[in-house]
Amino acid sequence: MLLGSFMSGQKHPRLSKATIFSTLMLLLCVLASCGQAASTPGQSQTKNSILNVVPSPKGDFTDGFSPYAASANYGSQGMIYETLLFFNRMDSSVKPWLAQDYQFSNNAKTITFHLRNDVKWSDGQKFSADDVVFTLQMLKQYPAADGNGLWQYIQDVQSPDSSTVVIDLKQSYTPILWYLAGQTYIVSKQHYTGVGDPTKYIDSKPVGTGPFLLKSFTPQLIDLTKNSNYWQPGKPAVSEIRYPSFNSNTSAELLLTRGDVDWTGLFTPNIQQTFVSKNPTTNHYWFPNRNIVMLYLNTAKAPFDQLAVRQAISSAIDRDKIFKVAESNYEPVAHPTGLILPANQSNMNPSYSSSAFSMDTNKSEQLLNSAGLTKGSDGIYRDKSGKKLSFNINVVTGWTDWVTADQIIAANLKAIGIDAKVNSISFNSYFSALQMGSYDMAISWTNPGPTPFYLYNSLLNSTNSAAVGKTASSNFERWMDPSTDKMLVQYATSTDKTVQQDALNGLEKVMVEQLPSIPWSMAQPGMNTVARSSRAGQPVRMPMPLRPLRFPGC
Repeated sequence: MLLGSFMSGQKHPRLSKATIFSTLMLLLCVLASCGQAASTPGQSQTKNSILNVVPSPKGDFTDGFSPYAASANYGSQGMIYETLLFFNRMDSSVKPWLAQDYQFSNNAKTITFHLRNDVKWSDGQKFSADDVVFTLQMLKQYPAADGNGLWQYIQDVQSPDSSTVVIDLKQSYTPILWYLAGQTYIVSKQHYTGVGDPTKYIDSKPVGTGPFLLKSFTPQLIDLTKNSNYWQPGKPAVSEIRYPSFNSNTSAELLLTRGDVDWTGLFTPNIQQTFVSKNPTTNHYWFPNRNIVMLYLNTAKAPFDQLAVRQAISSAIDRDKIFKVAESNYEPVAHPTGLILPANQSNMNPSYSSSAFSMDTNKSEQLLNSAGLTKGSDGIYRDKSGKKLSFNINVVTGWTDWVTADQIIAANLKAIGIDAKVNSISFNSYFSALQMGSYDMAISWTNPGPTPFYLYNSLLNSTNSAAVGKTASSNFERWMDPSTDKMLVQYATSTDKTVQQDALNGLEKVMVEQLPSIPWSMAQPGMNTVARSSRAGQPVRMPMPLRPLRFPGC
């Protein structure tokens, strides 16, 4: 029997060290104790009352707080709506939240959740198993909202009583716990009944179980206020969180240096000199390697469907220059397997333990020639029809480090005979192009989880992809390969660690030898996580502002 049981009120052993991930409220206590939150310019605020956060510059916000919208607004996931469990992405521990315990059956085909009895929605209604069942049934009815593909594996959902949810699976699928309990945000049956597709629902007056309520919204500012009836007594300690909108890293950095922003996920060049040195007792940062940045190639389009072309592009990239120039020595070069190191070192396929990327332009040109491409008099390769290899590399306007990285990659590709242009566009256009497959190349993030399986599943599973013109949830490169899917199934349907590692070895081989996507750096989520603290001499490790529940701090 696979069992995950948590005693109500039981403290995690690291609470004394402020393990932020284990409880959101502990995070907010730390934020409060970290010092005075800066107020909006020109205003005076009570100490510790307001936290001003800039996760990432995306331009003006669009009204809408459904946690299932394609681009859910800041605060929707975690601050307003919550999950059944929390997963600590740094140590892979699982903690109770809306569910106080869970249990797998002996054959791992049934999961039972026992819910807390002291949780209320922010409108005062009692939270119950009906809300969980409704949320899951809603995802079944509207597959576009089921971004993790839960209903590929779920057979049935029942609530034998108001505090118990029983989920029957079509087959054993142990990774579903992360997707089901750690990535599925529970909504109120009362408020979501009749709203239709939750990916299209605006939800301008959200009712959640989380520690914050929506105070106000404008395209320039999302303002959340403390939920005084939150189910964890005395929490949150921060009374208000403000997310101002910005169009670029540069404009947000100006407010950070002036002390008008407390916490950011910005790219900040020379951070020690430009930020920490201004006030070493209050200004701190933390760079957890918990993501892989990829150069996505649209394999549904020629010539990216040719392995030799993908290999040529990868071999041409000067990753060391990107590391030093674009990323200011912050983000080390990724491993060819795409594993997050050192966290996933124990899962490394021994065949690739000494593998590393190297730049070799001669090899790139040899590969392009082997693909049947010919170089024109202008130095640019052409396919057999005479069409030039000329492509855009998409990036979000104002994401300065990625823009610089794109410029380096474009120059690298030009040197081997590929005409690549940097295409800076709005975040919404950028993300829509990834989802719909209307792009050539793009730099973007990945979706890791507690083990390497989750990154590979998100990146490579054909069920997470779609034909061009239809929405892909995460397999943006459109990699559809039955043998890859088979290895993912092998991992997911076993509880045997040896069997699972064998599957991971095969998936690592796909990454190294087939290059469905091209890794180039191990990234800090949100790039630089920067915090301001008034606790003299005590550095504060802060989670990623966009997803503050993923990482611990101490």
